[in-house]
Amino acid sequence: MPDDDTPSTSDASGLSAGLPEVRVSTGADLIAEKVRSLPDSPGVYRMFGHDGEVLYVGKARSLKKRVANYAKLTGHSNRIARMITNTTAMEFITTATETDALLLEANLIKRLKPRYNVLMRDDKSFPYILLTGDHNFPQVIKHRGARARKGDYFGPFANAGAVNATLNALQKAFLLRSCSDSVFEARTRPCLLFQIKRCSAPCTGEIDADGYSELMSEARDFLRGRSRRTQKELAANMNSAAEAMDFERAAIYRDRIRALTQVQQHQGINPQTLTEADLFAAYQEGGQTCIQVFFFRAGQNWGNRAYFPRHDRDLDVAEVLDAFLAQFYEDRLPPRLVLLSHEVAGRALLAEALSIIAGRKVAVGLPQRGEKRELVGHAMTNAREALGRRLAESSTQRTLLEGVAEAFSMAETPQRIEVYDNSHISGTHAVGGMVVAGPEGFIKSQYRKFNIKSEIEDGDDYAMMREVLTRRFARLLKDSEPRPETPPEIDDTLDPSHIPPDWPDLILIDGGAGQLKIANEVLTELGIDSVLAVGIAKGPERDAGRERFFIEGRAPFMMEPRNPVLYYLQRLRDEVHRFAIGSHRARRSKAIGVNPLDEVPGIGPGRKRALLQHFGSARAVARAGLSDLEAVDGISAKVARTVYDFFHGNPDQTT
Repeated sequence: MPDDDTPSTSDASGLSAGLPEVRVSTGADLIAEKVRSLPDSPGVYRMFGHDGEVLYVGKARSLKKRVANYAKLTGHSNRIARMITNTTAMEFITTATETDALLLEANLIKRLKPRYNVLMRDDKSFPYILLTGDHNFPQVIKHRGARARKGDYFGPFANAGAVNATLNALQKAFLLRSCSDSVFEARTRPCLLFQIKRCSAPCTGEIDADGYSELMSEARDFLRGRSRRTQKELAANMNSAAEAMDFERAAIYRDRIRALTQVQQHQGINPQTLTEADLFAAYQEGGQTCIQVFFFRAGQNWGNRAYFPRHDRDLDVAEVLDAFLAQFYEDRLPPRLVLLSHEVAGRALLAEALSIIAGRKVAVGLPQRGEKRELVGHAMTNAREALGRRLAESSTQRTLLEGVAEAFSMAETPQRIEVYDNSHISGTHAVGGMVVAGPEGFIKSQYRKFNIKSEIEDGDDYAMMREVLTRRFARLLKDSEPRPETPPEIDDTLDPSHIPPDWPDLILIDGGAGQLKIANEVLTELGIDSVLAVGIAKGPERDAGRERFFIEGRAPFMMEPRNPVLYYLQRLRDEVHRFAIGSHRARRSKAIGVNPLDEVPGIGPGRKRALLQHFGSARAVARAGLSDLEAVDGISAKVARTVYDFFHGNPDQTT
């Protein structure tokens, strides 16, 4: 973040906004004009570029003082100086407190993705363990997404693998059911999980409600970090059963104790001094930063995840970590303790904001000694190693892209490659696929599928490719049109598309000279001459390694069989093929479940049921005569005529 202020965000309640009246100046002059009318109160400011692009979102304890710093002509880094020069408009939102400003800032940064802010690039939700609370015999399941279902949530876990391993051990230790409610209600005898001692089979009454409730209570205690007490109770029960000569029951308790021990050992580093905490360690090298996040719950290590936020190379590691934290918790429930590897300017403010989000006190600390400091050191080692691997992979990727540029005689190394392919069966359920690759590998968030809309006969691949490329590049051209002078107001309909569209440097077409000709015709028709199109055709007998490449104005050629660039291009081709086929299969599967009666106007569930019960199938309904349709209970003469006309093509029918 460019300011000395702590990072900021805020909640949209009780906010007032002011839009610029007329822009008569830019850069520092414009900022100086804005300062005159700004209040000395907390808030959030946004800086816009000439095309309406949001350059930066920041928060301030005092809008007037913070923004005034940008009006100064000296003392700025090159990055901030560029940002100020490019600023053509500003917008401001006042908030009740600086904490509100911090929360709003994080919300806007994640939504608008400004060029000069630190951006958290991984928005995937974390998995949790859920003990359901809407059934007399609760189940234990893995959960992602909104916490809409009633129950107790435990997590987050770093990945699904950690959840599955823990669920497996919990089943052994506490014999909780994992089946769905519908399966539970339908059981008449215990399933295999009961036979292998993974479930207590409440579905068939093998355990009563009180006994199952006791198991649930033990599981909750364990997941809340009270494992020692649970193990002591199980050990006492095992000894009591053994003294009573009930060795079968004692063996059950023994197995449960072993399962609990397995959970604790599986989690890796299990701290003695941490019950519930998130640990953040940041390491910076080569202008990039890795932030390792470790999750500790119930006194156990529930895994870690590495993040590589997008930021300007001028920012130091503490500034990156500071900006990252508010975004990380913008839509996540924080634990009671957050540990950091670096002192950040907004630590006190962050603790206050996280306490508001959690509805309880959240401490943000910087450990200096003891076990917590050792854990931070371990996380820092992981961050350093993860960043080293990423830099090595990026270096390899850059080398491959340079090889692509050389192979295709490109003036510059491509930064964005788009690869296209189609998938269909005799023209039905046709889908076009686009995958994207760049210096950091595949960019899966920017993959696109195109459901073919045109009437195409007998699977005309050329026509499909023409439609896909026309839609793609026509949209790019539309998105590149100049935007209105006045920046949009903040509202729920705001489309954060201020960042200019990503144009490819190279497009690869899965096909030979014919497909390439179509691609070049589309680009020419749209007036695009900055994108190179290359066709990649499979070798004889579809032999990988003997692909032929087609470029307009150049004879078809092949690469050396063991050329790493060839392997890279094969990977691109295989990835788009996989993506297109997957999209086609999904569309085909969805179509299989469609009933023709769903398309008939005036036919709801009741009438559809009556028709199917009378005729047996939708096909029989389609073949039925008008008098047969009128004979169905609940189908009037008017409705029968509508159904008959729908299937027999009466030109007067209205649909």
